[in-house]
Amino acid sequence: MKLPIRLLAAALPLLLAACVHKEAVRPQPKADYAVLLNEQRAREHLLLKTDHWVLQGKIGVSGEVNGKKDGGSGTLTWTQNGESYDFVVRGPVGSKSFKLTVTPDGALLEGLDGGPQRSPDAESLVQNALGWRVPLRNLRAWVLGTRADSGPAELQFGNDGLPSLLTQDGWAVSYPAWDTSREPAVPSKVFASDPPYSVRLSIESWSIQ
Repeated sequence: MKLPIRLLAAALPLLLAACVHKEAVRPQPKADYAVLLNEQRAREHLLLKTDHWVLQGKIGVSGEVNGKKDGGSGTLTWTQNGESYDFVVRGPVGSKSFKLTVTPDGALLEGLDGGPQRSPDAESLVQNALGWRVPLRNLRAWVLGTRADSGPAELQFGNDGLPSLLTQDGWAVSYPAWDTSREPAVPSKVFASDPPYSVRLSIESWSIQ
């Protein structure tokens, strides 16, 4: 059965539009993993020189203390000055607020009941005083979206070519969002977990020197 010429003429634009739409939504091939890994190495090379910066945002920590769930949250100001840094958390009224100062000589924790506390190791100091397990040694690298130098790491990449998941030292670090207005790009959300422990950072601003 032949269709009238008028009907064919009317249907032709619709058929062409359907073909164009199909072409437009065709998924783009993902970049080769080796290419993405080389781009990540280039990012890490640039960011290795980044050792003076200020990060402001929010932090949430959860875990267990004596078999019971525990945690806390607050605003975070992290000031990195070479190998030293200040980690200042201000929690809501009635919750934990403190300042952690870390230098190559050790760590000082201030602002909690009982007065200042010192330790050669910042991570154990925070865990003993607050019950928070925070991987501070590696977090300095992870928060920049780079691998720490503590051992082997596995990377997965998102459609944007940036890391979506980093696994290292038993921690799974996901990157739901990035600040791509910077070059190189830096994360704006960093979620690290090693069940039952987790650390969630939502970064509102970076100031990088």
